[in-house]
This record gives sequence, structure tokens and C-alpha cells, in this order.
Amino acid sequence: MTTQDLTAAEFIDTVNGSDIVLVDFWASWCPPCQAFAPTFEASSEKHPDIVHAKVDVQVERELAAAKQIRSIPTLMAFKKGHLLVEQAGALPPAALERLVQQLRDFDVDAAQPTEV
Repeated sequence: MTTQDLTAAEFIDTVNGSDIVLVDFWASWCPPCQAFAPTFEASSEKHPDIVHAKVDVQVERELAAAKQIRSIPTLMAFKKGHLLVEQAGALPPAALERLVQQLRDFDVDAAQPTEV
């Protein structure tokens, strides 16, 4: 599966409707965002069962503000509708792969994570 663009109108349904969702908040003018894009795309191809979504902060300003995005790129990781990770900065491929594995292994039902 390739990455998908995510709008404010789709955000809640996407996060709540899938087991694991990675959301990349980015902008076209941001060099670190451009550097992270191929890593994020490769992850989406390697893990087709995980939703890889991108939010363009220039287009979805209200959503970015609501999620308190202060730095881009920012990656948010959700499992079963719960925000588990919020990471500012471009992750290298190995770090993103570790995060995916940690998300797969995490038992969200046994924890008390923050809801969307």
C-alpha cells in the first residue's frame, strides 16, 4: 500500500478505523520532510497492513493546529485509535522500522494510552 493524503474530515475515521496508523505531518517547502518522504513511502510498501497517511500542514492548517504540530516533519503513531507516539524530526529507516515493530508488539488493551 502506498501513502495516502489525509484531510481533517477523514482523520478520526482513519485513526479509529485501522489497527495501526502512521501519520506524517509535512510541507512541500520543508527539506527534512522531503528527506523523510522516501523512508515513509518505503515503509508503506513494506508494511501494507499499516495505514501510512500524510497531512500537508499548509493545506490542513486547522488539523495541524488541533494536533499542536509545532515542528515538521512530525510523525504520529496510533494503534486502535490511541496515540502512542508523537515524534518530531525525520526518522532514519532503521528507527522507523523499530517503531513499526514496537507498535505491532504493544498491547494497547493492557495499557491506558491517550485517546485521539
